[in-house]
Amino acid sequence: MTNNVLLNNVDHKDLRVITTRSARYGDDAMYAITFPSEFRNIQAHYPIVFRKNAQGQFEPIALLGFQERQNLFLTRRGWDATYIPLTIDRLPFLIGFSADKQPMMHVDLDSPRISRTEGEPVFLPHGGNTEFLERMSSVLLAIHQGIAGIQPFVAALQEHDLLESFVLDVQLANGSQNRLAGFYSIHEERLLGLDGAVLERFNRAGYLQAIHMAIASLSQFRALIERMNRRNAGDL
Repeated sequence: MTNNVLLNNVDHKDLRVITTRSARYGDDAMYAITFPSEFRNIQAHYPIVFRKNAQGQFEPIALLGFQERQNLFLTRRGWDATYIPLTIDRLPFLIGFSADKQPMMHVDLDSPRISRTEGEPVFLPHGGNTEFLERMSSVLLAIHQGIAGIQPFVAALQEHDLLESFVLDVQLANGSQNRLAGFYSIHEERLLGLDGAVLERFNRAGYLQAIHMAIASLSQFRALIERMNRRNAGDL
């Protein structure tokens, strides 16, 4: 359950947010939604693949594990990567909209990260925003702008039939066989077959760089499998 309300410095003057990374605070996610403008940071740590959401629309995600509620980047010491996907980093804050459709900063008061006694303060004693809240506001703005770019990016990929389903069969060090299915990646051969005019259009829109970042990110599957092996061995 969630309890999303408009953030304000009167009702929430003593609000604090626990920033520790742990499954108990909701970080045990198999994936995080991402967007083309974030791909450069994501590809350094996580595979970028595509899935169909509940509305049947494609969306890019950063893969964190191989099964539901498995985040292989969570360790006893916290989050084991220098970059956390913004759609996870922003919690417990989210974007809501006013009556005239203007984005407004909301907070989920039922989030396990909410506290009145520990964590990062949201407001200063006199009511101003803390540096933490300013950073969260910037994160939400980046997400808002980035999410808006997903649909045209995916539409361009679909126009040229550049998304293909894939199956990843993994044999772990303990001998177990595992299969990852239901996701999509960019079809490299079809990409190479695009003519110059299409590539120029992609480049001008910023899509070509995002495409290459997504393709390069697939090399992170090896690291993700190694994390699974280490977890099975009790090393994570």
